[in-house]
Amino acid sequence: MSEKIIRTIRSFVKREGRLTHGQQQAIEKLWPVYGVDYTEQAVNLNELFGREAATVLEIGFGNGDSLWQMAQAQPEKNFFGIEVHRPGVGHLLHLIDSSDCRNIRISSHDAVDVLKQQIPDHSLDRLQLFFPDPWHKKKHHKRRIVQPAFAQLVAQKLKPGGIFHLATDWENYAEHMLHTLNNCELFENLSTDNTYVDKPAERPVTKFESRGQRLGHGVWDLLFITQLPTV
Repeated sequence: MSEKIIRTIRSFVKREGRLTHGQQQAIEKLWPVYGVDYTEQAVNLNELFGREAATVLEIGFGNGDSLWQMAQAQPEKNFFGIEVHRPGVGHLLHLIDSSDCRNIRISSHDAVDVLKQQIPDHSLDRLQLFFPDPWHKKKHHKRRIVQPAFAQLVAQKLKPGGIFHLATDWENYAEHMLHTLNNCELFENLSTDNTYVDKPAERPVTKFESRGQRLGHGVWDLLFITQLPTV
C-alpha cells in the first residue's frame, strides 16, 4: 500500500537574500528578545508582550519600515509581524535596536501555520496584509494567499468586530480579494459602496509604493470587519 503525500501549496517563494553585517548582528542579538520561534502550541499574547493591549498582526512586513512606523505611532498597541525573508527580519530588528520601540514581536515562519497553530482564536484586534505576492499568471492564482479558506481562518483569529485590512498594487488581485471577502459570510465590507476604501491614515506609504505612484500605478485598500455568523 503506497503512502499518499499531501503537498501544501505555499503563497510565497523563500528567496534568501544576503544578510548585511548589521542585519546578522541584529538577529543574533535581538531574536531571543523579540523573535517568536515556531511551535504547534498557542502563544499567550499577554505574556508574549508583557501586557494586555490591542494586538495587530501583519503578514509579510517586507523590510519592516512600515510596521516599525506604525508601532512607534501607536505605542499603546502590540504589533506581531510575520516575515519569512531573513534580511527583512534583520532590518526590522535593527530598527528596533536603534529606537525605543519595544511593542513588536516577530515570527519568521509560514503565516498560515502561525495563524493556525500559534495565534489563539478571537485574540486579534486587527490583521494586516499589505502587498502580498500577486502571482499574476493565471496558472499561479491558486498560490495567492487570499482564498476562501484563508478568509475563514482570519475571521476565526480576529475578535468580533476585528478589522481585516488588505492592500495591493495589482488590480486583478484587488478584484480577487474583493470577490473573496465579499463572499465570506463572516465579514462585512466597510466601504460605502461595497468595494474599496481610501488609504487609511494609519497605513504608512512604503518606498515601493511611492515609486509605483510616481510611475502611475494604482493602489487598492480594502477594509472588512468581522461579523458573528447568523444562526
